[in-house]
Amino acid sequence: MKNHVVTGAKRPFASLRVTYRFYWMLLEKLDAFVEKVAEIYEWLDAQICENADLAGRCNVCGKCCDFDGFDHRLFATPPELMYLTANIGTENVKSMPRSRCPYNIDGKCRVYEYRFAACRIFCCRADADFQSKLSESALKKLKSLCTEFQIPYRYTDLATALNTRDSRLKRKTIY
Repeated sequence: MKNHVVTGAKRPFASLRVTYRFYWMLLEKLDAFVEKVAEIYEWLDAQICENADLAGRCNVCGKCCDFDGFDHRLFATPPELMYLTANIGTENVKSMPRSRCPYNIDGKCRVYEYRFAACRIFCCRADADFQSKLSESALKKLKSLCTEFQIPYRYTDLATALNTRDSRLKRKTIY
């Protein structure tokens, strides 16, 4: 029997087993990665609860989701984007054609459970110093996760991240 072109194996389906093994290994790593992001978010939510007087109370108005209207930007990291995608599915990741978050529909966040660190931290009536320190701590944890899993770290404006991803999918190219 001829050697298989891809693996050099003498059995024609040996490469298929290697491919599936590699696929399952990647899924296990993705599961571990997503779980670690969830742990960071749990830590972040605990910090906010423990410091409720500094964190402020959100009145759920959705104004901060209109980035131009609120005069700010939302930035996200690869772990946050991967966590969102893993939880809502690739087909539900939206582009951002306007300055309003595409997940805020009728004033409500449709991905609240999987929202980004900045969305968890920001409250228009919170202590700015507290928010800044908590953001820095969260970003350190997210960056460390990138290092651990050998994922390039980028701190990207949400519109750029979502629109770049969307255009690559339309061209059927991979990041």
